[in-house]
Amino acid sequence: MRVKKLQESDTRGGKEVLSRQGKIFRWTVSILLIIYTSIAIFVTVVTLMDSVKTRGDLLKSFIAIPSSITFEAYKKVLFENDFIRYFGNSLILTVGGTAGCIILSAMMAYGIARYEFKGKNLLSSYLLLGMMVPVQVTILPVFLMLKKMGLLNKLAGVLFLYIAGISMSCIVFQKFFKTLPRELEESARMDGCHDVKLFFWIIFPIAKPVIVTMALIKAIGCWNDFYMPMILLGNKNTTTLTLGIYRYVGQFTRYMSETMAAVIITLIPIVVLYFAFSTQIMEGMTSGAVKG
Repeated sequence: MRVKKLQESDTRGGKEVLSRQGKIFRWTVSILLIIYTSIAIFVTVVTLMDSVKTRGDLLKSFIAIPSSITFEAYKKVLFENDFIRYFGNSLILTVGGTAGCIILSAMMAYGIARYEFKGKNLLSSYLLLGMMVPVQVTILPVFLMLKKMGLLNKLAGVLFLYIAGISMSCIVFQKFFKTLPRELEESARMDGCHDVKLFFWIIFPIAKPVIVTMALIKAIGCWNDFYMPMILLGNKNTTTLTLGIYRYVGQFTRYMSETMAAVIITLIPIVVLYFAFSTQIMEGMTSGAVKG
């Protein structure tokens, strides 16, 4: 009801006419988004400049334009430390966790959306509960469980947890699958297509925009995760990028340029993924990902 009051549509001329409250609301949201985006861009640009500054320039000012450019910080980060190993560990966890989570959540969501079985409503409620309970509440039982299973301080333990985090993806996939016409599946079954083949050959490809959107969200979460690796990965051989950067930050006065360079290197994969799949992401956000 409040949305209707804020937004009064007038279809004459194909234009949308907003009430005064609607205009104020739209302008407020737009201004807040502009401020947030400007701050994010400013911080990224400053970090990029600081990563190519000499130590003398950094000591003078953090936000000034560098008088000379050097890539020594990148050289030290990439070749003189274990950063490549950290990068590889994060890549394994991100790719494995994202792929496993998306496949598992899509299969589960399709089952909930298309089949009737006992406990269906309870299972849906459990998924909602999984989104509401913070990881800090469950970290102690998870720690004890992984220790008992022999997966503590191992990448496999954290990978298992990333794959198991299917609540959000499952709910989004479930809403998308409910919008698909049942005639599509019925015609496929008439042609002799069994359920597994139907899902992976017909349903799964149709959900590509939603898959890309949810995969990117999941990948960003895995790539940037600091809390679980900090608690569950104490071994140097299993250190991730976020933990590696934290070690630089702990000695920031000694590794100022290296810290900035490490942050920029960490941002590159996410930025590349976003621009590579931006079209599919927008399709997923505007169609299946938000369609109820």
